[in-house]
Amino acid sequence: MAEYKIKDLEVLSGVKAHTIRIWEKRYNLLSPDRTETQIRLYTDEDLVILLNVCLLYKHGVKISHIANMSFPQIQEKVLEIQQSFDLGDSSEQLILALLTLDEALFRNTLSSLIAEVGLIKTFLDHLIPFLDRIGIMWLVGTINPSQEHFISNLIRQKIIAEIDKMPIPVNLQNPIMLFLPEHEWHEISLLFYQFILREKQLHTVYLGQSLPFDSLVECVRQLKPCALVTSWLTAVEENFIENYFKQLKEEVGSIPILAGGYQIKSNSSRLCKWVVEIETVESLNTHFS
Repeated sequence: MAEYKIKDLEVLSGVKAHTIRIWEKRYNLLSPDRTETQIRLYTDEDLVILLNVCLLYKHGVKISHIANMSFPQIQEKVLEIQQSFDLGDSSEQLILALLTLDEALFRNTLSSLIAEVGLIKTFLDHLIPFLDRIGIMWLVGTINPSQEHFISNLIRQKIIAEIDKMPIPVNLQNPIMLFLPEHEWHEISLLFYQFILREKQLHTVYLGQSLPFDSLVECVRQLKPCALVTSWLTAVEENFIENYFKQLKEEVGSIPILAGGYQIKSNSSRLCKWVVEIETVESLNTHFS
């Protein structure tokens, strides 16, 4: 079970620490433990309660009324609200689905967002902030690997399902080749790139996770792609990632290499000789316009 300080709850819920303190004092919504120096410590259960309270409060339920409800009553009211889904609630919905491993809630929330605003806007405006919050939850020990894998695989499945709806482009010459380097398994960004390119009706060859270097080079020689697209999140030594792309550029010659992800951004000054950084969706679109 994780322990949170009030600042952690502020970041994860979006409710100011000052407001949380008022809700505690006036309405006894949360009852945190305290350290010897009177620092508040909250539990996973406290976070779930706060997220549910936030959702009701955003829908106009007075905090004084919420305070008089039992937690089962709060959950029942939340379920009513979920049936009349509002995009503004997506953040709480996604976090609750993560904490409770609720596949139906996560899939319904994601499907509603995509139906309303499309996959690209859903990814940029909702999933990226959500994944950033997951990163914070890792830092404070809120979630374990099984929860992260659960959500990541649901996101991955949804993007693949959206890609599968698209027709295969007619022009099959000189495709764009997408891959992840060996020992890189974080596939969501690469799948998102695949969706963007397929939406532009560009032919892509998706090679997926952890592709051995020799196999990549062999495939490049066979298919003669017009560009390589990759992503790199896993932490590695600076010299390793630099040598990887230097060697790859020597092998593929004039074929451009586009890459996104945290490790690319962190090492951009060292990689700019060999890699075109994917900083935004617009930069990816511009390159293939």
